[in-house]
Amino acid sequence: MAQLATRTFGSSSLAVTTVGLGCNNFGRAGTATQSLDGTRAVLDRAIDAGVTFLDTADIYGAHPGDSELLMGEVLHGRRDEVVIATKFGHQQVDIEGTESWGMKGTASYVRNALDASLRRLQTDHVDLYQMHTPDPYVPIGETLEALDEQVKAGKALHIGHSNFSPEQVAEAQQVAEENGFTAFISAQNNYSLAHREPEDGLLEACEAAGLGFLPFYPLANGLLTGKYTRSDRPSGTRLSELKPELLDHVDWDQLEALQKICDDAGVSMLQGAIGWLLSRPVVTSVIAGATKPEQVVQNAKAADVELGPDVVKAMDTLFPR
Repeated sequence: MAQLATRTFGSSSLAVTTVGLGCNNFGRAGTATQSLDGTRAVLDRAIDAGVTFLDTADIYGAHPGDSELLMGEVLHGRRDEVVIATKFGHQQVDIEGTESWGMKGTASYVRNALDASLRRLQTDHVDLYQMHTPDPYVPIGETLEALDEQVKAGKALHIGHSNFSPEQVAEAQQVAEENGFTAFISAQNNYSLAHREPEDGLLEACEAAGLGFLPFYPLANGLLTGKYTRSDRPSGTRLSELKPELLDHVDWDQLEALQKICDDAGVSMLQGAIGWLLSRPVVTSVIAGATKPEQVVQNAKAADVELGPDVVKAMDTLFPR
């Protein structure tokens, strides 16, 4: 098995590979990884390539929980080879059978959701348990207390959040400190060259709170992989099939300029996009999805890319905040 560089989440002790695997495609309808064999092929190649940080959620898959179920089957007997992160409580997705658990930030929901994820993943603990979206109906202190109980029970080793605002990051940290609760160690939000909104206060809030940052959509739904050009939109790809409207509004001059920057630096566009994110000290790992084993290998190669400051500056200028 190859060895990739690792980073820790902020001031915590949890170390993960700088390139992780987003597992949202496992169980996704119409993909090669909808099946157990397809998922196994990607996970096996990921581990062989040194990508051992796996990020999933209880809502991923054609049916909520499918991603975790498939991962549990593939990772059975190999649990100690990987770091597993999963999520709970997305406000826009209701999972059948959870109606009696209460609102998604309550102790009842947290306890039941984590137990369900552990059953599907066939493990007795997850390394990182993340609140998928804030719960506007439940005080964050109540959720932190519930998560603290799960950490003390050994079912979650660390906790994180996703889609929090800078203000919510600061509030959660303050509440944890004031009450002696286990604090969040990670934040996961949309961040890429094409989406730099986290630079408007969120990254700073994460650094102040001692959190590590996990960008999702790091390749802008595949736009920053280099596979799309002004004249070529490959069929069967995520953008072509699921979000073709995004391709109709691409600034191709900008994308071609990015390709030239990467060519001059001797890296692929995918490597450049991931390397740019890893140039941010607060970024702990870049989690990129895959439906084919070869995609995982390409992502893993980006872990070794160190862009020079002139290259990073050129990208910053090309994609202004």
